[in-house]
Amino acid sequence: MSDSHAARGNPRVALITCAELPELDPDDRLLSAPLAERGISVEPVIWDSAEVDWARYRLAVLRSPWDYPPRRAEFVAWAETVPALANPADLVRWNTDKRYLRELAAAGLPTVPTTWLDPATGWDAPPATGEYVVKPAIGAGSLDTGRYDLADVEHRELALAHVKRLHAAGRQVMVQPYLSAVDTAGETALLFFAGSGGLRFSHAVRKGPILVGPDYGTEGLFRAEQITPRTPGEAELAVAERVLAALPGGPGRPLYARVDLIPGPDGAPVLVELELTEPSLFLAHEPAAPERLADAIAARVLTG
Repeated sequence: MSDSHAARGNPRVALITCAELPELDPDDRLLSAPLAERGISVEPVIWDSAEVDWARYRLAVLRSPWDYPPRRAEFVAWAETVPALANPADLVRWNTDKRYLRELAAAGLPTVPTTWLDPATGWDAPPATGEYVVKPAIGAGSLDTGRYDLADVEHRELALAHVKRLHAAGRQVMVQPYLSAVDTAGETALLFFAGSGGLRFSHAVRKGPILVGPDYGTEGLFRAEQITPRTPGEAELAVAERVLAALPGGPGRPLYARVDLIPGPDGAPVLVELELTEPSLFLAHEPAAPERLADAIAARVLTG
């Protein structure tokens, strides 16, 4: 932020990132111009920098702190110290452990069937054939995630080794059937931004298949995705609205949310993930999206 902005008293907003992306992800940079037009000064800020005075920001918006999974306890503790965090710290705590999916499933929402394996629990790969996904309950960017065909002896051994590797690191593991619709229909990510009355639908994208086989490790913060704009169907919008209505404290609290859905075996959409912490918002895939999110941020700044 420039000194001239400070002199005019423009409210400051922190867009929170990590040391690997000190200037933000390119998608998030699309917010700078519309926020400046609304008289708001924007700064990219690294979440774990010891030099930051968080009290100087009218609003702090989590955007790309994608290095947090190995330090999730530290990240959640940090979030609890940040005034005016746009998506509140209790939602960050709840949402950064994918066991929230168990709560949503128990509430009657359609979710991908999941076997949960604590580090102290071994795993006997199911005798039935079929493809399965192994991933950690705390993770981001599809890292440490693999796809295994259990009819293949080598894949079965690699899947077991994957579970053991995550358990050895003290991580809880999720095992899910691979939904074949990912390879055809793809995954639908629906983006919602705060508006009058709560979260309002902004836009959606199609995410192409990303898991091609066993996990051998991935360099970087995330796996690259194939993204194209998409118009969601009525059934997808209905499921997304049900998911948001089940949020702790209700849907009026977050600044943004992303609901990721895949068609299940019967074609009906099921929830893969609900992203409230640091999801990619795919602003570049909807021309009006940066303006919509800037409006949501400005409303928080002016009423905060």
